[in-house]
Amino acid sequence: MDNKMVDQPVSRRGLFKYVLLGFSALATAGGVLTPIIAYLWPPKQASAAGGGRVAVAAIEDLSQGTGEVYSVSNKPVIVIHTADGYKALSATCTHLGCILFWNEERAVIACPCHEAYFNTNGAVISGPPPSPLAEYRVQVEDGQIYVEGDEG
Repeated sequence: MDNKMVDQPVSRRGLFKYVLLGFSALATAGGVLTPIIAYLWPPKQASAAGGGRVAVAAIEDLSQGTGEVYSVSNKPVIVIHTADGYKALSATCTHLGCILFWNEERAVIACPCHEAYFNTNGAVISGPPPSPLAEYRVQVEDGQIYVEGDEG
């Protein structure tokens, strides 16, 4: 028996099948690789444009043990009232950029996307984030809490 391949032209239907299979493979690979690449090389957090000092809340609006997310120079910033005073940290998760929130029950900053947790200094407690949260300068004057627009 002779096992020679016979050259046959590819039909239009066969060509369409191969093209469709190729596009499906590319789409699947892109969907699988995108989160892996984003985890391995997270986007850099750019410094706040314009900088400057922004009044975010009155001191009576943020009682001890609570935290709120505010917009500072068009970036989400979480301001927390701790026993040591006020802390302002980036409210953007360093894993995939989800917006963080204050979990008052556990006294941690939490990410709703992948159950990551940060302490009040911005350090990663658990979860996939590769780096801590950026810290902002906080000032309290005349009953107002101010956050500097530039990370510091």
